[in-house]
Amino acid sequence: MSVTEPTTTHDLTAPQFVAHEGGKLEVRATKALRDQHDLSLLYTPGVADVCLAIQEDPDLSRRFTARNNTVAIVTDGTAVLGLGDIGPAAAMPVMEGKAVLFKTFAGVDAIPMCLESGSVDELVDSIVRIAPSFGGINLEDISAPRCFDLERRLRERLDIPVFHDDQHGTAIVVLAGLINACRVTDRQISSLKIVVGGAGAAGVAVTQLLQLAGATDVLVCDSRGIIGSHRNDLVAHKEMLAATTNASGRTGGLGDALVDADVYIGVSGGSVPEEQVAAMAEGPMIFALANPTPEVHPDLAHKYASVVATGRSDYPNQINNVLAFPGIFRGALDAGGVQISDEMKLAAARAIADMVAEPTAEQIVPPVFQDGVAEAVAAAVAAHAV
Repeated sequence: MSVTEPTTTHDLTAPQFVAHEGGKLEVRATKALRDQHDLSLLYTPGVADVCLAIQEDPDLSRRFTARNNTVAIVTDGTAVLGLGDIGPAAAMPVMEGKAVLFKTFAGVDAIPMCLESGSVDELVDSIVRIAPSFGGINLEDISAPRCFDLERRLRERLDIPVFHDDQHGTAIVVLAGLINACRVTDRQISSLKIVVGGAGAAGVAVTQLLQLAGATDVLVCDSRGIIGSHRNDLVAHKEMLAATTNASGRTGGLGDALVDADVYIGVSGGSVPEEQVAAMAEGPMIFALANPTPEVHPDLAHKYASVVATGRSDYPNQINNVLAFPGIFRGALDAGGVQISDEMKLAAARAIADMVAEPTAEQIVPPVFQDGVAEAVAAAVAAHAV
């Protein structure tokens, strides 16, 4: 068999490639197959009785198959990390990595499902067709705005949890960090003037969850400036933001929004000039979450801010989704939940925040590898399961 020579310009002997050689997943049996007796139980003829019981009561599949501990990580590769639309094959290493995180932090088995990009109708139909094999669906790296419609329609059609991590995982950890930032600075979320930079998947979910948590003064900015009823260029999800934010009718760009703001949450990339940061209220909170280049460099942010968070692991206060999604699915699966509700998201955020016993400006969220985070989130989510 001939071997096709690689056409990439990357050094395939570099450590990051060696670490991925052969992929990061494998399938292992959970039952021992030692002899003919085991074979007769695990496969034919014993398996037939199990199949017939499930035919009579489909819910038994959660007990007598691996379904109740298995999540599909579904992507079409249209919004992968900060790389953009790189396609399903190129998205596979990220999905495998996500599966490793699920297993490591919460014991949940996760299977990457990288689908060819198509219409929302086609994606919905494809995911619904594979859903009987899974206890939950984790949507990943699917571009906005269609990710909103995709999640909504899947939630309507499926009786298992559907969760778009780029939206809700980010929002949950942001809220957890803001809860503790308020504890550090002796403020209340309801009193904060909050600016969200970015109106994509994460920006929409962050805004909605902060409002559920009590935020009343939120401005959202996209590449054209402050979103509000004065804008006539808005797509559907931005029209929703215009109707639920910017009650004071502010106009202008991000710089105008940041004047006297208490909180800046960046989820869109780009760079915020120092003069705009300096115009914020005294001792603001800056969550510059673009990765690898934060919208406000931490060194600059610390000149003005009382609390600084980023999406990077080499600075304090990393807002990392891995604090949320493993425990969320663990709790939902264990409780037999059919949806990830708003109450479950709020409970998850509070559980993450509470894992920091004494918050400081340098620690408003627990470290990724802190013991007990996923378990605490799972318990909180299960208690509020629908």
